[in-house]
Amino acid sequence: MIKRDPVCTHVSKVRKDFIHKFPGIRQLAEDNHTPELFKEALNEFLSSQIQWIQDERKYKVLKRLQLLIAFDNQTVNELSTGENLSIQTITFLWKFLRGTVEDTVSADLFLDLYNQFLLLFSSSEQETLERSRLKRQMNRWPTGMDEEVREIRQKNKERIIHGLVRRIERRHAPSSRYQFVPALNYEEKYQQVIEWWNSSRFHLSMAIKSPGELNAFLGNTLSDETMQLLMQAKKKGMPFFITPYYLSLLNTTDEGYDDASIRSYILYSKELVDTYGQIRAWEKEDVVVGGEPNAAGWLLPEGHNIHRRYPEVAILIPDSMGRACGGLCASCQRMYDFQSERLNFDFDSLQPKETWDKKLRRLMQYFEEDTQLRDILITGGDAFMSQNATLRKILEAVYKMAVRKRKANEERRSGKKYAELQRVRLGSRLLAYLPMRITDELIDILREFKEKALTVGITQFYIQTHFQSPLEITPEAKRAIEAILAAGWTITNQLVFTVAASRRGHTAKLRQALNAVGIVCYYTFSVKGFQENYTVFAPNSRSLQEEHEEKIFGQVPCEKREELEALIRIKRPLGKNMLRFLKENNLPFAATDRNVLNLPGIGKSMTFQTVGITAEGKRILRFDHDASRHHSPIIDKMGEVFIVENKSIAAYLRQLKQMGEDINEYRSIWNYGEGITEPRFSMYEYPDYAFAVTDQISNLRIQQPD
Repeated sequence: MIKRDPVCTHVSKVRKDFIHKFPGIRQLAEDNHTPELFKEALNEFLSSQIQWIQDERKYKVLKRLQLLIAFDNQTVNELSTGENLSIQTITFLWKFLRGTVEDTVSADLFLDLYNQFLLLFSSSEQETLERSRLKRQMNRWPTGMDEEVREIRQKNKERIIHGLVRRIERRHAPSSRYQFVPALNYEEKYQQVIEWWNSSRFHLSMAIKSPGELNAFLGNTLSDETMQLLMQAKKKGMPFFITPYYLSLLNTTDEGYDDASIRSYILYSKELVDTYGQIRAWEKEDVVVGGEPNAAGWLLPEGHNIHRRYPEVAILIPDSMGRACGGLCASCQRMYDFQSERLNFDFDSLQPKETWDKKLRRLMQYFEEDTQLRDILITGGDAFMSQNATLRKILEAVYKMAVRKRKANEERRSGKKYAELQRVRLGSRLLAYLPMRITDELIDILREFKEKALTVGITQFYIQTHFQSPLEITPEAKRAIEAILAAGWTITNQLVFTVAASRRGHTAKLRQALNAVGIVCYYTFSVKGFQENYTVFAPNSRSLQEEHEEKIFGQVPCEKREELEALIRIKRPLGKNMLRFLKENNLPFAATDRNVLNLPGIGKSMTFQTVGITAEGKRILRFDHDASRHHSPIIDKMGEVFIVENKSIAAYLRQLKQMGEDINEYRSIWNYGEGITEPRFSMYEYPDYAFAVTDQISNLRIQQPD
């Protein structure tokens, strides 16, 4: 017996399987000579099955199929592109069953529909979730603290240091502080570089900026195909910036750990390279035109310093080295800004100008005079890329603004008072990219700011970081994390759910490894869906599958959540206390994060229904907003939100298969066709004020549609 290929790419073979398994559906198509008649007959047939369905899962599948019928032949506006999209899912199915479907229609569309009918009519029981299975899946993924990993990385470091010695010997930059004094022998030069290795400035100065250098420092292990692609990227003006430290985390051997989750962050995909130069801003609210409201309706100061989506929070991007990063992530949500060169790696040009201090005061005035803002996220780029003196000035400006806003509120009566600043966040990936940046001086700045800010009502202090893999949690990163925690700040993590990171057990293991060093998980983000991210995009159905089949084992009991929140805010060393809490409550990790997609312009959500499937097999999702938080009033004017995913489920499964995954472990993915946004963990809620804040919303203009 020939085993059926679950991700077959041939329409004819999928049709043969479909007709064999569901002859009645095929007969409906044969008996009804137009798509409209077929849809009517199919809907009647499905309705007749409702009385026999006892399983809630099957009932959801049936309603999902009826929704596909209801939306067939409708035209919707796809939010990310702004283009009108005609949905033809069931019409394609009718043609497919009658053998008249166009050659341009992919087998992936019919694989999805085949699996929907299989879920509905199969007699198999729903899989039982087993903690032992999750443990096995998690154990596949090592951390950067494991001895075997550290041994490989020590050899990497030695190879890279030898390369750095040769590079410094060839340098002709008299102004550089990283030069060898005359008469040093090779061993002395080698020891000098080992000493410099502990300086973040050294790594930034020695960052790899070309494909040739990258390959050389990786021991010439990149394939010819990869090198050609990277050379094309360089020719198009794509920046390369990889620190020697981060490069040492990769595995250049044929044995040892799987580094795909971090390797895919520095090696660009064909789709990214081909699209670079025409990349559009997924974050539509980040497109700012002077005097005009952004996509969420907010009026912002001139320039590109403040980004805003929600009433309570705004992002501040300073005119400083904070517009750079410790490396360019291939799936960066701000690739549009790197393309436009608003973010870049030209450190000299990013030094703050004299005008920055004046502009900073104007930007703080925006926060001070806004009625609803209570949360500021200082990011970039990367907040910790700013020099210490610059970061100190920014935090001092934030503190003084908070003082003035609080003082002005004394003159306003309750119900008319403005929101006062309660939360300050610094966004940085340097804990993973370059943990040497976390120096004693930086820690003093953080500690001093918190001590002052507490006196004016600011009570929440977060470093919002981004670890992509447990492999990034190294001894160096652990020391940096512990220093920040000791200064009284909380560290939260945002994971980008790429294909490599989405493999079974990987995200669960990351949560566990982060908790062990005292980091609290915040968001698990689906990758933005534009074409440049095709290679790294994992469908939202996989995110939901991970949420319901893996993350579920880390759900903190309701009666224990208050204890956990107090522990996170107060107990130190946090890592050890977190491990104790997890052990006492028989939890592998604390599932405090939410799996979400950032919708263009209007916020995060995972509340959606599947209303169609494109000819390429990509699901068309109708989203609703996260009902648990405030939004710009613009959502009342927007109507329904439709997003087309970047990739079909079948294409995603084929990628996993190429990576060596057993795709049978993912077979329940087809069942996740609708989602509901998870509630936020309590520590991420804003504290209550002792007064009533005004209902007035300032800095807002909702334009009427044409």
